[in-house]
Amino acid sequence: MSKSNISVTRRLARRHVPSLMGTRLSLDSSIIKDIFRKSVESLLLNYEEFLAALSKMNSLVLNTLLQADADDPVGKEHLKLLLILNEKFHTLWDLTTTGYNTLKQDYDNSSLDVQDFYFIQNENIFLTGYTQYFVAVTNYMVVKGFDRAAKNSSHWKTYKKNLKQLVRESNEIPTAILLLRVFTDPVKHYVEQCSLIFSQLNRTLLEVTEEELVTDSLNMFVKLKTYISQSLDEASLTKSLWNSLSNRLTYALCIAERRLQEDSRNIPIAVTTGRYDRVLLFDDVLVFLQGNEVHRFDLQTVWLDSTAKQKSDPNNLVLRIITPEEEFFISAKDPQHQVLWLWKLNQLIRQRVNGNRDLPLWGGTGEANDPPTCRLCTYTYKNDGRFKNAVYEGEMSWGKPHGKGRLKWPDGRNHAGDFKFGQENGFGVCLMPNSSEDQYDCYKCHWRDGAMQGYGICEYADEFVYKGYFKDNMRHGFGILESPVTNTNPYKYTGNWECDKKSGYGIWESTDRGERYIGMWQDNQRHGPGVVLTHSGACYQGVFNSNKLVGTGILLSEDNTVYEGEFTEELILAGKGKLTLSNGFTLVGTFYKNTTSGVQTQGILHTSCKQQDETQQNKLQFGVGIFPVETRWQGIYEQFQKFLESGCKGETEEAFLGFHVRSSKKMQKSQDYLYCERATEEISGRIEDIMKDISLHQGREGIQCYLEKAFNSSRHPFKKLLKILAVVFQAAYSGIGANLHLLTMAQEEIKYYAKRIWEFYRDLMRTAAQQTGQTFSIVNNNIDYDDEDEETRDLNSYTLILPLILPRFHPDLFMLHMLYYQEEDALYWQGIVRLGLLTDTKLLEFLDVQKSLWPLRDVKLTSNQRFSIIRHKCFHSATECLQKIISTMDPSEKLQIILKTLEEIEKTVSRVMEKDYKLPMDDLLPLLIYVVSRAEIQHLGAEIHFIRGLMDPHNMGGIYDFSLTALEACYEHIKKEEVRHYKAPAL
Repeated sequence: MSKSNISVTRRLARRHVPSLMGTRLSLDSSIIKDIFRKSVESLLLNYEEFLAALSKMNSLVLNTLLQADADDPVGKEHLKLLLILNEKFHTLWDLTTTGYNTLKQDYDNSSLDVQDFYFIQNENIFLTGYTQYFVAVTNYMVVKGFDRAAKNSSHWKTYKKNLKQLVRESNEIPTAILLLRVFTDPVKHYVEQCSLIFSQLNRTLLEVTEEELVTDSLNMFVKLKTYISQSLDEASLTKSLWNSLSNRLTYALCIAERRLQEDSRNIPIAVTTGRYDRVLLFDDVLVFLQGNEVHRFDLQTVWLDSTAKQKSDPNNLVLRIITPEEEFFISAKDPQHQVLWLWKLNQLIRQRVNGNRDLPLWGGTGEANDPPTCRLCTYTYKNDGRFKNAVYEGEMSWGKPHGKGRLKWPDGRNHAGDFKFGQENGFGVCLMPNSSEDQYDCYKCHWRDGAMQGYGICEYADEFVYKGYFKDNMRHGFGILESPVTNTNPYKYTGNWECDKKSGYGIWESTDRGERYIGMWQDNQRHGPGVVLTHSGACYQGVFNSNKLVGTGILLSEDNTVYEGEFTEELILAGKGKLTLSNGFTLVGTFYKNTTSGVQTQGILHTSCKQQDETQQNKLQFGVGIFPVETRWQGIYEQFQKFLESGCKGETEEAFLGFHVRSSKKMQKSQDYLYCERATEEISGRIEDIMKDISLHQGREGIQCYLEKAFNSSRHPFKKLLKILAVVFQAAYSGIGANLHLLTMAQEEIKYYAKRIWEFYRDLMRTAAQQTGQTFSIVNNNIDYDDEDEETRDLNSYTLILPLILPRFHPDLFMLHMLYYQEEDALYWQGIVRLGLLTDTKLLEFLDVQKSLWPLRDVKLTSNQRFSIIRHKCFHSATECLQKIISTMDPSEKLQIILKTLEEIEKTVSRVMEKDYKLPMDDLLPLLIYVVSRAEIQHLGAEIHFIRGLMDPHNMGGIYDFSLTALEACYEHIKKEEVRHYKAPAL
């Protein structure tokens, strides 16, 4: 072939690599075709010889072995291994048959190329079949299966000549060795021949194409050839070890799959403590021997530190072996021996962690990867300690649970979650067996240093549920404990805990008893000032000592009778006191209980009480002064403050601010429950995103925009804080707690919520500024929020926070206002009804409004109407404006609506007067009364009180205060008796 043809052939070969035959190649590549065809013919011949050998192996040896007697225990174990060997042998036979048929068919059709070879297309299946076969052979060899089979020498004499021909052996060899070689030599010969054929083909092709076109095929057979040699060497070494050890040690260590890798008697190395006299390294365990005592360590749970030094000789490096419960130091006098042990240990640990041996068994030349320090492990603790007898499954690092994992104890305890350096750290779920059969207490909590710390949810076997904070495995801080509905006396406690007991400020409610207690606790008992509310409407405020009443108190009965004085433990009047009846009469004296006639008294009766005193007495406010608002929910605020102080780290957010975990009793019975998943959120809850976002919002509008988004984002810390504050507010003031005598407490509590959230916002913004490197500012880069200049005083909790959080509290809070003003609003409504009967002209006349101010010219009459009969036509714009007061919950917006109403009245009058006209109070008040009567706002007294109670202090004495005062005056006027009983004249 000319040089030009050779050049063309090379280009075509490169273009079509790895295709070598068929229509893909040019006709000029006939030389390559001839070379390749000869190689394929050699492969086919090798296949045929190997298939013939497999057939003889099966008929002469394998079938005979399977028919052996298996009555004794050893025979049964050997039979199990032999059955596996039989399975792997036939898998190998099937692979060979399929490979031969495929190659023969392609050869006959002249459609071959390298990629069409069966062992190339199915390389993983091919290699797996061969490696598993040799594992089965060597397993049978290691447990002396061939030695046992060789004892039946009379049988093998018949086939010995044929067996020697199979292994190409002419000399006499022991029968056990001959049987082993029958199962190994034909396979080795086949692999060697394939390797030789591809090696020759590769060399020949290199001379023609300068391309390694069959390198992958060659490498595969070379690796397999090396693997076969290494596996047989390891099996032989292991078998020799079992022959040399005592029966006790062999019984303790011998496993068919286990292979000896190194022996300290061959490559000397010693444990520095001197306790052990021999070290054995297997492919799965490290073994220390001391006489007949065996100390083994799974390589999966062994870590190797090569940087350790001996205390006696700091210049001498030793190998520090770390296991979950023990540490050892080994060293060798010869540094090369120590390097060899280090290399082998690292490679075997890596292979054990990966779950499979390398191919070849020690990898390729130059391959040496250190094992991962963090790995998945299974370990059973044996030494005394918290984990004794527990089985750990999960991630470990340097012998300690580190990452995700699970601990299971024999008694049923089960903990799954995050670990750090050997301790439970992070979120975890723990099942604790209860005395009840097949029942568990389930703890879904945050842990730190092995103990519950931070927020958690506990579902007890008796169906009680606790949601709150923990410290050192005990309920500590804010928490809610709720009994099941099926309990004989169901209750709910919302409040503070100390050392697993109710202690501090808390609320206890029993729906069956119809009673709620708001007050102080100590050691699970009512202790200190407290308020008791009942479904019937009775209220009590006093002092408790270990659940018993002591000292003086105030009792308000269902009929508004008030007693102030001393009580018995059973809340019975006893001692000095003052009794104020619902009609205003007061009785001052000494009260005592008579066993036959009930409570008796000696004292003075006063009958000259004023009606206003009676009204004020009926609206007595409990809890004011005895429960400072700053101390009520410290457990909630402290957690948020700690979160801020921690730098707002994402991994601490749940522990401080709580989280949502789905709850189900059925799920507790399933082990999958331990790996509970948090609900996914549409909005990113990453604290990093939150911190970045907050620093971008400046000024009033920017802050309002950010806060509104924060309060509506379920993963935002502010939303979590607001959610728990709503829970405690409802616990105290909704349901049977919707009691007008708690209005002042509720109102000051909400204002304090807004104040604390505003403070937290400023702290959060300061932290964000520090993290992002931006200038901390809210208005004009001013960091001093206490400045009371005109620019900064508008930014406060009343203007920014309160309007955004009130929607969560408004229903319950406004209900208290309606109850507080129930009697006044009833009188007011009577007046509204009476005034509503009047026409516009009659009402304006009744209110003494100057006729010059009547806006009758604005009223368009139909042909059959006259001014004397129209209603709801005058000051229509002002009336509609005032009615909007019930459409918002923001006190500031309500004030703006009232002011706008006054402006609308003045606009109407100015239009009537045809000039700008500023109404004096004497003229304004009657017109405002007209507008109020036509607006017909049913609970106006509650609205006014709501606004007054939550109004920004900066508005006191200003225009908004004036407009609210005017509205209050109108309200009081409409309540008057002459209005309520006024009879409208006939039309």
